[in-house]
Amino acid sequence: MGMENSISIDGAQLWSDLMETARFGATARGGLHRLALGADDLKVREWFAATCRALGCEVIHDSMGNQFARRPGTQPGLKPIMIGSHLDTQPTGGRFDGILGVLGGIAVLRALENGKVQTRHPIEVVNWTNEEGARFTPPMLASGVFAGVFTEEYARSRPDRDNITLGDALTQGGQAGAQPCGQHPAAAYFELHIEQGPVLEAEEKTIGVVQGIQGMRWYEVRVMGRDSHAGTTPMTMRADAMWAAARMIDAVHGVAMSHKDGLGTVGIVDCQPASSNVIPGNVMFTVDLRNPSDTVLEAMEQDFRARIATLAEDCGVEAIVSPVWNSAAVHFDPTCIACVREAAAEERYPMRDIVSGAGHDAAYMAQVAPTAMVFIPCLNGISHNEAESAEPTDATAGANVLLHAVLLADTRIDAA
Repeated sequence: MGMENSISIDGAQLWSDLMETARFGATARGGLHRLALGADDLKVREWFAATCRALGCEVIHDSMGNQFARRPGTQPGLKPIMIGSHLDTQPTGGRFDGILGVLGGIAVLRALENGKVQTRHPIEVVNWTNEEGARFTPPMLASGVFAGVFTEEYARSRPDRDNITLGDALTQGGQAGAQPCGQHPAAAYFELHIEQGPVLEAEEKTIGVVQGIQGMRWYEVRVMGRDSHAGTTPMTMRADAMWAAARMIDAVHGVAMSHKDGLGTVGIVDCQPASSNVIPGNVMFTVDLRNPSDTVLEAMEQDFRARIATLAEDCGVEAIVSPVWNSAAVHFDPTCIACVREAAAEERYPMRDIVSGAGHDAAYMAQVAPTAMVFIPCLNGISHNEAESAEPTDATAGANVLLHAVLLADTRIDAA
């Protein structure tokens, strides 16, 4: 590869960017609170655009507020190779989830610019709007619109807890661009991310060559009983929605434990009327089921629904299960995976194949372009937490693999 082979990431500058952007939405405990399209997200978006423009890129927004920073290629008509992730965080998020992938992309742009390397394809760094789903559910809304999984009307109608819709937030923040979301071409897509799990660290591997993403299904369960007085209603005459919900929540755990590689989580419980001496008449809780196999995930759903129905009858309440989100298991592109593996081997980083347990924008991008991901370790496997941490050497390694995987893909992928 000649000159391209000798270029590498400026790790000190990448780390400096990570620390610089951690100012936007910083929490007292060293984490981040940067919800999609909130004031701090708008500030970090400005920083992203200014930083990329300073590297000679053109920066545009599409109609869902996705930001694209483009470094031109030499061959007219070739679609861009994209590097992307997100800048929004969980309410008590860390300083690496998402943003490492965006800043790793900027580090690639900087390495190409400093090395005076010309690529055939344009290289674009993308910041996807509302990946986390912490403010507007479901997650990965804007990359989902881009891939045609959600309609733009649906995505823009999604409300936050203050009943501000995503569409309102895009307009108020000046983030909605003229280009209709999904009309932006892509030749390939690469995403760098912390693992968000403990495997790489435990096995002392620097790079995870991501094969795909496990399937995920989200539900809301509404349990309807009868509000009544805690002191005057005999136990045998109650329709206690909270007691029923507690048993159902335990059943979610049981579903996960009884299917190979199953995961089940209840993350939100909302109880009404929420008074100490009133038997709750209404409880809503969320359920997150995951599995690497769509077949097993379907069996988990059937098991879950059957257990909820049985418990509702046992407890004398009504229960309604409403699907919120369904993301099928994703298998990444063999050519892009090979580019990642060869780049890691070229840089002599210890690596292993891995499946992502978390959802990423790459899950939707895989539906519209050849896609792969690069994982690096994170401290104790902790993520979606203010204690989230990664080593500077690992961040640099991941960005170097990203750089060389993109350069390999530039020679191997032709998509006019």
